[in-house]
Amino acid sequence: MSERSILAYFKTPHQAERAADQLKSLGITDVRVDRFSAFPGGSADELMNPLTGNINSQAEMTLGTITSHEAGVLASADVGASGMSDGGADTSSGRNIVLAAVLDEDLFEQARDLVHGQGGLV
Repeated sequence: MSERSILAYFKTPHQAERAADQLKSLGITDVRVDRFSAFPGGSADELMNPLTGNINSQAEMTLGTITSHEAGVLASADVGASGMSDGGADTSSGRNIVLAAVLDEDLFEQARDLVHGQGGLV
């Protein structure tokens, strides 16, 4: 049997995990959910205490660990650094959760519909 793949983007991990569970209920075992970022470094979960003053920039505080000065400058230019913008009306904004699945071709249409039903952008 030939295989197909699905890459779907979600706004929340909860949406992606629900879609992954539904895909697994179809018998699809090769499913993974992950978060990605346009910037190098970790997530905002790794912040030091802001009260200590160990923050190099607003981008580091809002977007997470910044690994270099150059990356910090680029990150500061992003709309997410201020927290005051959602990136506009573009439907792809804010979709930093990715679901990847490899499946049999005969399940592709059904799997794609399930992913769309959970808010995924394929």
